Amino acid sequence: MEYLFVASLWIGYCALHSYLISIGFTNLMVRFLKDYYAFYRLFYILFSLALLIPLINFTTHSDTNIIITYDYPLSLVRHVLIYGSLLMFFVAFFFNYDSLSFFGIRQILNFGKAKEANPSVDIRKSGLLGIMRHPMYFALIIYLWCQTFRMMDIVINTVLTIYVIIGTKLEERKLVLEFGNTYIKYQQEVPMLIPFTKAKFR
Repeated sequence: MEYLFVASLWIGYCALHSYLISIGFTNLMVRFLKDYYAFYRLFYILFSLALLIPLINFTTHSDTNIIITYDYPLSLVRHVLIYGSLLMFFVAFFFNYDSLSFFGIRQILNFGKAKEANPSVDIRKSGLLGIMRHPMYFALIIYLWCQTFRMMDIVINTVLTIYVIIGTKLEERKLVLEFGNTYIKYQQEVPMLIPFTKAKFR
């Protein structure tokens, strides 16, 4: 029951996290907040963190029985994957994506200014984005499964992996709506999550 309860908490968090950034809800916020929607992204990040921190803290203390240990050479492989995934995540975050936009800072800086999206410019295809469309999500999945020691970790990582995959698909729909054929062409050229694969998931 404990595992089911914790899994339900994480599923609830993931569902709320996804809903608050969904097309339907953000369109509602645009109509309601108008120009002040520029502040919504920052609120979304802070609200998500406010819920995530206590959830992680509760989960950490809910199960202390270690069932998986990493002896050499698995420990070496684990550390290589951890540091590799962290490096990939931060390289993508700071060099391939607009980190200011992620935190909502750029939206606030552009508050009151008109901005027209230019798909040919706004879609970046260099660096890791030329290998896979969502390198941060790929790195996150690798990192999660390298932190698996308890049965609770297996439960949570399974929920989060499914959420990342579903969330990626939902984000893809938003990007197609935003950039149209330009993004569809990008989908056909670069894999979604798994690098160096021939399959181009949509």
